[in-house]
Amino acid sequence: MESTTPTSEAGVSTEALAEQGKKLNLLAENLARVIRGKPDTIDTLLVALLANGSVLMEDVPGVGKTTLAKALAKSIDVDFRRVQFTPDLLPSDILGSSIYNPVDGTFYFREGPVFCNILLADEINRASPRTQSALLEAMSEGQATIDGDRHALPSPFLVLATQNPVDFHGTYPLPEAQMDRFLIQLNLGYPDQDTEVGILFSQQEAHPIDDLSSVLTRDEVSQMQTTVRKVKVEETVAQYMIELVQQTRTDARLTLGVSPRGSLMLFRACQAAAFAAGRDFVMPDDVQKMAPPVLSHRLILTSKTKYANVNKQQIVSEILSQVRVPT
Repeated sequence: MESTTPTSEAGVSTEALAEQGKKLNLLAENLARVIRGKPDTIDTLLVALLANGSVLMEDVPGVGKTTLAKALAKSIDVDFRRVQFTPDLLPSDILGSSIYNPVDGTFYFREGPVFCNILLADEINRASPRTQSALLEAMSEGQATIDGDRHALPSPFLVLATQNPVDFHGTYPLPEAQMDRFLIQLNLGYPDQDTEVGILFSQQEAHPIDDLSSVLTRDEVSQMQTTVRKVKVEETVAQYMIELVQQTRTDARLTLGVSPRGSLMLFRACQAAAFAAGRDFVMPDDVQKMAPPVLSHRLILTSKTKYANVNKQQIVSEILSQVRVPT
């Protein structure tokens, strides 16, 4: 007997879309209890989760980067690990290593903290470039190679990395190859005056994160990620994405534009944004919303552009205003 559950052309059950949307709203409400006055930041973080992509949060110390990452991990019933990146941190401290057993003369593999579902890489740019690069394979392929052996990581796997601005003391800029593997870059910024007053009183007796409980399971997150990939993207909308990307590759103010990996990540982020909005199809509005956080950190400015005080977000905004929007 054939199912009578209505589905979209992309094969997404409208009933499942509505049910998963309710659970996603619960997760957003959970995060808003801890991170006040930042609904757009929370929405973008959830897009990254739905698209199964890693997040880089860059801002000055003390604005809630680590707290946001911990709140997300606590709101989902998954395996969570935190690594504090320091100049003396080694790749083996993240990936793990082979340990010699003197009893029987054999080696056994001891897993590092990367073998989890959500890894908080705190202040990632305080570690050496060699240690930073230890996450490259994990972020792009969901596996880690140690002593020539490949080890699969749990699924889903998500890196939430925080970093201070690169001109701060004791920081190392992330290499371009690693920046390209982050789906999204977030900047929290300072809260407004009223919000900050609320933060003071909300933590008067205890931190709100202490009272958080999980509202999603690992299987529910995986189901949402599967549904997101079924969200329909019209060819005209996909062409619109590529036109934006092509503009970054020919812009004279840039020495490096968006890679094909960046195009694919924009595609996934737009699917996730549409799902988060309760739709089973992507609109040009989704592309315009996700282009700045997905594309900006992949651009490399020329020296002349840097001295002209033009930032990457401005360039992406200009490109969005120049490329014709499909109707």
